[in-house]
Amino acid sequence: MIIDGKKIAKEITDELKEKISKLDKKPNLSVILVGNNPASLIYIKMKKKACAKVGIDFDLYHFKEDEKEDVILDKIDNLNSDAKVSGILVQMPLPKHINSSKAIQRLDPTKDVDGFHPINVGKLLIGDDSAVVSCTPLGVKTLLQKSNIEVESKHVVIVGRSNIVGKPLAALLMQKKPNCNATVTVAHSYSKGLKDITRSADILIAAIGKPNFITQDMVKENTVVIDVGINYVLQKAEKTKIIGDVDFENVSKIASHITPVPKGVGPMTVAMLVQNTYTCFL
Repeated sequence: MIIDGKKIAKEITDELKEKISKLDKKPNLSVILVGNNPASLIYIKMKKKACAKVGIDFDLYHFKEDEKEDVILDKIDNLNSDAKVSGILVQMPLPKHINSSKAIQRLDPTKDVDGFHPINVGKLLIGDDSAVVSCTPLGVKTLLQKSNIEVESKHVVIVGRSNIVGKPLAALLMQKKPNCNATVTVAHSYSKGLKDITRSADILIAAIGKPNFITQDMVKENTVVIDVGINYVLQKAEKTKIIGDVDFENVSKIASHITPVPKGVGPMTVAMLVQNTYTCFL
């Protein structure tokens, strides 16, 4: 069965739109973009569109590529103290001369809609419900929940250990809470016997950033497969195709449930961003 992430994301944003329409004041998402990274420009456009759909005010602060780090940090300080700003997002990647960790740590944790601030990461790890949870991990958890896929007592294998997906997703799914309570294994490029590890999964989550990395022989029958990967692969005639970390064509033949790329986890990530903005506003 193919899990329609786009449809589930729409259900979430439609519900959010109704809630926001009843507010006296609109939430505000303020985004800082440095430079003109092509992928970042696409993501910004998607985020702006998503905010407009649900009724969230969107402000973009676009700086030139060589802008000084102090200017960016000062802007974060200004947004932190601005009462009308509900959420702040610093679009990654930043140019090399700007320290990403310093920028993230400068954010007010209560306005950190990406959930990257160390305080939010720490709260997630200890199960503090006031944590702002990173959008993609929260999107995966919500996707499983909305698809009526049981996570409790299941063996979840996450291939990938990034700070954005792998680590926070593992922390989220192992919590002693409803729709969690999974036994989680995090595998990565240094894992020995990776095929044996992935074949032991009841739920396999690919977040390694390598196109078609998960092949059919790495997946046992009736496994739930969640593909977090977004890889831009150049095709003939200079056309770019977006594919995931999973060999969808072959793995879909044996998986009980599988997410496509696109229209799988991607729309859920954007839906969680607007949801986090709303949560930060409350």
